[in-house]
Amino acid sequence: MLATFISACDVQSVTSADEVEDVPSTSSSETIDFSLPMLGGDTVQLSDWRGQWVLVNYWATWCAPCRKEIPDFSAMHDARDDITVLGLAYEDTDVEAFEGFLVDYPASYPILLVDVYAPPEALGAPRALPTSYLVNPAGELVETWIGPITSETIQARVDQGS
Repeated sequence: MLATFISACDVQSVTSADEVEDVPSTSSSETIDFSLPMLGGDTVQLSDWRGQWVLVNYWATWCAPCRKEIPDFSAMHDARDDITVLGLAYEDTDVEAFEGFLVDYPASYPILLVDVYAPPEALGAPRALPTSYLVNPAGELVETWIGPITSETIQARVDQGS
């Protein structure tokens, strides 16, 4: 399992959006929610963004594909009023390490801290990094991607609707 987790984060293992594992989601009318602390200390809930599309993105500082996604997701987050990105920092390290990392890789979207030993029950632990989930404005999980993706892929899915 560890080999699978690490290989997904290897720059060579996934080189294009065509190679991303598009996992069928269990799309239903059931809403998902979770509560996590932000990097700044406040606790937020996924439902705080109800009414918007939300891209929930698991990442880590050591993951090269994750680092590549940050500027792309920041541009999308800033450009689209209907899409919010939430970065879930999935790494057993201290807050100062994340803050230092974000100086070099600034994100314009909220960064939430995940306890790797107790990830949000609604999502569970990611099988690999990066892993992204798309939640529709009603709060329903509609798409899951394992591996790096682009804002174009996300926006195309949002433009399709639920």
